[in-house]
Amino acid sequence: MNRTKRGVFIVLSLTILLLAAGCGNRQKAMPEVPLSEIAVKDFSAGASVHDPSIILGEDGKYYIFGSHMEAAVSGDLHKWNTIASGVNGKNPLFSSLFEPDYQAFSFVGKNEEGGYSVWAPDVIYNETMGKYMMYFCTTSSYIKSNLCFALSDQLTGPYEYVDTIMYSGFTKGIIDQTNFYDVMPTDADISPYFLRPSQFNNLQWPNCIDPALFFDDEERLWMVYGSWSGGIFLLEIDKETGYPIHPASSPDNDTDAYYGKRLAGGMHNSIEGPYVLHEKENGYYYLFVSYGFLTSEGGYQIRLFRSQSPEGPYTDAAGEQLGGVNDHSPYGVKLMGNYMLPSNPKAYMAPGHCSAFTDKDGKMYVVYHTRFDDGFEYHEPRVHQLFLTDNGWLAAAPFATSGEALSEQGFCTADMAGTWHLLNHNLAIDSSINTSQPVSVDWKGNASDQDIHLTVQENTNYVTVTIDGIDYHGVIIDMRDEAGNDTRCITAIGDNNQAIWMVHYKSAAS
Repeated sequence: MNRTKRGVFIVLSLTILLLAAGCGNRQKAMPEVPLSEIAVKDFSAGASVHDPSIILGEDGKYYIFGSHMEAAVSGDLHKWNTIASGVNGKNPLFSSLFEPDYQAFSFVGKNEEGGYSVWAPDVIYNETMGKYMMYFCTTSSYIKSNLCFALSDQLTGPYEYVDTIMYSGFTKGIIDQTNFYDVMPTDADISPYFLRPSQFNNLQWPNCIDPALFFDDEERLWMVYGSWSGGIFLLEIDKETGYPIHPASSPDNDTDAYYGKRLAGGMHNSIEGPYVLHEKENGYYYLFVSYGFLTSEGGYQIRLFRSQSPEGPYTDAAGEQLGGVNDHSPYGVKLMGNYMLPSNPKAYMAPGHCSAFTDKDGKMYVVYHTRFDDGFEYHEPRVHQLFLTDNGWLAAAPFATSGEALSEQGFCTADMAGTWHLLNHNLAIDSSINTSQPVSVDWKGNASDQDIHLTVQENTNYVTVTIDGIDYHGVIIDMRDEAGNDTRCITAIGDNNQAIWMVHYKSAAS
């Protein structure tokens, strides 16, 4: 081959490679499987853990802790093996919780069933102490609760109860049974804490349950907590002792010297199970909460706010904060609610009381418990990967994680051609089930019979889905669903606080 021909050959070869790497020549629909051939299978996590939180162990395994002194372990975030269960003195998680003085229950007493309630634990490692810290709540009613903490040298325990640090639901007659006057002056004005005239003011102050811990950029330790009642509150935690650092009272900053700073909610809006995930690269603190009531038909769901400071303000995608309002459904990004996709044998119901974590490889996950549309209240944990959108919101994958990863070469708009199943989680707080609708997308990203358009940022994983003039910023991910089908998924967040999922079934489970 002479030099001229060799040059032409090189130029043509480079042109072909560039076209292959780019998007201009992609006009072929994705492989897909007919709806009738999609595998539909039940998936079981192997354990039932309520109000779950996960921490990565030194052995590389994942440990999940939940209400009722439940704990389980997993190697893949998919299947779980129970290692502790039951609120009793034989549970290996605790060494001293059920000693004769029953200190953790002395204020709240027994629940309506005649037993003791131990709810919503969160475990974190404190390097300052060189200890694992477990914060949890004990409670006997929707208003009378307290927050406790325990310490252990080992992640799996046993944890030794240390103290009760916060109280709610007290009356004027029993306020002396709490630590209120250990924090507040003995001559403090207590009238704001009570209504009619001696009962606890739960429209303004929190129910002391659902604690969760996180570190900020300066390695300060914080505890977010609260449920319904007066909303979600924040207190700094002393890393040396594990006790709260109570702030100065500042009504203008919505800060109370005893309960700390109110972050969201109030007036007994349905908001609970707070968790803050700090994303260090973009600097945001993401506040996860649950709305609705936790039963299958209760409209339980996951909402999201964010802030550039651990102390807020926390706003949603519409730029709004949540205070006590008559209707709080428009506030907060709804990451997921009740839903049904073609490969689900039954609808997933009441996903909520979530936590979140960043794995050692930098992947982020949301952890929650879900019920099912089967007439029962049985629940299981689920772990879905979280993805950052191009405008800094977190969007959840439609299916439980199975080792998926973002594409290194990215995608083009032409790669989206095919049949998609579009699901909008909307903003309702009720028992309705969001179901998917088929959408046919051409290689230009247009849906032929609907006002829907997909625009992919070339050779990235970012996509904007425009539906009826509203932009949803999202991420494209190839993953395997719970039934074993290979799928291409889009998860996206709109400025209207609504999340959408789009699922394309590429091949059925073998």
